[in-house]
Amino acid sequence: MPPPARGGKLRRAVVLSGGGARGAYEAGVARYLIEELPRRLGRPVEIDILCGTSVGAIHACYLAATAHEDASRGGRLVDLWKSMRINDVLPLSMRDVLRIPRRLLGLRRIADAIRSGEAPDRLYGLLNTRELERFVVRAMPWRQIRRNVRAGRVEAVCIAATQIATGQVAIFIENNRRQLPRWTRDPTIVPRPTNLTPHHALASASIPMLFPAVRIGSTYYADGGLRLNTPLAPALRLGADRVLVIALRPEPRQANEATLAEARIEDYANPVFLFGKVLNALLLDPIDTDLSRMRLMNEILEDGEKAYGSEFLDRINTVANRERGTPFKKIDDLVIRPTADLGKLAGQVLQNMNDAQLTSPLLRLAARGLTGGPSRTPESDLLSYLLFDGNFLAPLTELGYADARAHEEELAAFFTDP
Repeated sequence: MPPPARGGKLRRAVVLSGGGARGAYEAGVARYLIEELPRRLGRPVEIDILCGTSVGAIHACYLAATAHEDASRGGRLVDLWKSMRINDVLPLSMRDVLRIPRRLLGLRRIADAIRSGEAPDRLYGLLNTRELERFVVRAMPWRQIRRNVRAGRVEAVCIAATQIATGQVAIFIENNRRQLPRWTRDPTIVPRPTNLTPHHALASASIPMLFPAVRIGSTYYADGGLRLNTPLAPALRLGADRVLVIALRPEPRQANEATLAEARIEDYANPVFLFGKVLNALLLDPIDTDLSRMRLMNEILEDGEKAYGSEFLDRINTVANRERGTPFKKIDDLVIRPTADLGKLAGQVLQNMNDAQLTSPLLRLAARGLTGGPSRTPESDLLSYLLFDGNFLAPLTELGYADARAHEEELAAFFTDP
């Protein structure tokens, strides 16, 4: 069984999704949690478990590494995002664009080097991410993660990455426990206790083909979002009683989606538009399905207590602990998600940029293929993952902050024990 929560209190987890530049939204939510919500509570919020994938993995590490600091760390995180400029973070010259075909043809040489035992630290990606990697390394005191876990400021930090060779999801976990609880029966999700480093976070954030895969040990890892973009299951396995999920996709509206899909048919001839939709399908996983399963289990447990009395849960857990090592329990959840379409927001930002701001070939390429017309709002899902520029990131952080503030009552209840 998972150990009892600190001081007998409920154990709370924050689960952070992946999505490249869309992660600025998470930074806005985090700022509200760290700066504003404590004024309502009269104390800082306590987060026991941090789980993240891709950019959410970077944020999970940041929150753990700065857990010993005051509320100013929330504003610092937002300022880091706002300070980004795409020419600095993802430098791409016309020479780089012209070299792409040659780099694709050079994949054979990389494969030969790996076979000969000369494994590079990075595998090929279309974009040069060296500056982005340096930014991530400098953004936080990485060694402080371990210190804060040891001090009990955070109980566990876990990030998800996809092992390229096997397709398994590796859950890299930093905690103080020598043994982990018995994990999921799904053999494609594997827990791996470790001391987290920038390499783990960068591996989790390696968008396939666009960003280079990262070598950890003797194998390579890519974006954890390929299989587990919103790592809810690890939070539950680590014993969370309450789960706060920060998603990077608006509330699904099935009736409206069908209408939009038909309206966008002519846009599918645009490869930029189509690649953005493919990334959506790959990286924005159905967290609502996972939440529905968890809520269904809650209903089953509640119905069981109504049918068989208050001893139902204790009796079923006698078997559960013996068979799976983890008891059943009811989990409370709260989801904060964008109230605006982030693809459309990226398209609007790009449309409003002047020629002096469109110095990056990446932006010019996106502007040339921007969809939309006088009767429809332009959208660029692909750009919403790659627009590491304050023009897009600043309003994104503000949206996250505003959406979190709109959930103030629920958040106050979430971080308050009964």
